[in-house]
Amino acid sequence: MTDSLPPVAIVVGAAGALGRFVALGLAHAGMTVVAVDRKADALELLPDAIRRKVADTTDPATAREVVDRIAEEIGAPRVLVNTIGTYGLGDLAETTPDQLGLMMSVNLGTALWLSQAAAPHMRAAGGGSIVHVAARHGLDPMTGSLAYSLSKSALVHLVRVLDAELRPTGIRVNAVAPQLLDSPFGRASFPPEVIAHAVAPEAVASVIVAVATDTSAPVSGAVIPTYGS
Repeated sequence: MTDSLPPVAIVVGAAGALGRFVALGLAHAGMTVVAVDRKADALELLPDAIRRKVADTTDPATAREVVDRIAEEIGAPRVLVNTIGTYGLGDLAETTPDQLGLMMSVNLGTALWLSQAAAPHMRAAGGGSIVHVAARHGLDPMTGSLAYSLSKSALVHLVRVLDAELRPTGIRVNAVAPQLLDSPFGRASFPPEVIAHAVAPEAVASVIVAVATDTSAPVSGAVIPTYGS
């Protein structure tokens, strides 16, 4: 670890469209960015100034291991941004136990385990900022994706619980809530008339960077809508 390094920011899911722009934005803001994703090839497309760790943080033990390793090798994280998520269709009649389990594990569990791993390092460093990516489905009742909506609703409540628990220790916890991103996944999954109302990932990333950094202090416990048109 080098004491002269700027504050360390961990961006999880950095190989995705949103995570990539978040990593670039935090680096532009002057932070030492560590990009984490399970897709090594996609991480290599990031600029050399951004450090990389290949890991699947949906696994609780791996989430803890990679955060601890970054803290030891580079420095205690002052920012954690988690963009990991998965999506699935299905109404009441179509929802299965396996689908609900997957949505809860990826969309809720990953956020919980990463927060649990990062918080002790942030407390020891005197504070920090955690940002998760929620969704409009977690705030407003919407049909057609029941398990996904439940998992994002649980994530929204997790953010508020973590705010109550961690704010006294100097750690801010917030979320942004897109409805639909104009990403390769979105364009492959939805018709053009739906994608026409999607939000560019770089626009959502700019909100995340503002919330994650001192620009937004002392905002905590917020779930910020980034719905688009």
